[in-house]
Amino acid sequence: MVNLMFFLTPKSKTFYIDQDSTIRQVLEKMDYHKFTIIPVIDEEGHYITTLSEGDLLRFIKNHCDFDLHMAEEVKIRDIEKYRPYRALDINGAINGVMDLSKEQNFIPMVDDRGMYIGIVKRKDIIDYLYKRVSSELFEKQQ
Repeated sequence: MVNLMFFLTPKSKTFYIDQDSTIRQVLEKMDYHKFTIIPVIDEEGHYITTLSEGDLLRFIKNHCDFDLHMAEEVKIRDIEKYRPYRALDINGAINGVMDLSKEQNFIPMVDDRGMYIGIVKRKDIIDYLYKRVSSELFEKQQ
């Protein structure tokens, strides 16, 4: 059985936002890093949800009075999330990660207390599977 820690990009090497961040703060971070979706945590470090560009655009579209002042006041916690990414426990099975990776670019990972500890990227799973299949094919050809 494969340990999910093998695939983990730790929290210290990922970007995330606090649920009390403002729209302006998250827009600046997402724009600077060219993200389309970002994990959201609470002040204690628990994984809460993800926030996407689409969530922000829907909020802005539905608030005709949206302006710079509102962007500096409205908290991320107050924005409706359309399709938030599910998180998985790091002690879970690889099957769950593979299933979710079909729908999510990354899988937020939590420990047994629900604390955000990092992400598993779809790319890393595909790379692992490619190497594994390639080596098996090579062995069969020998």
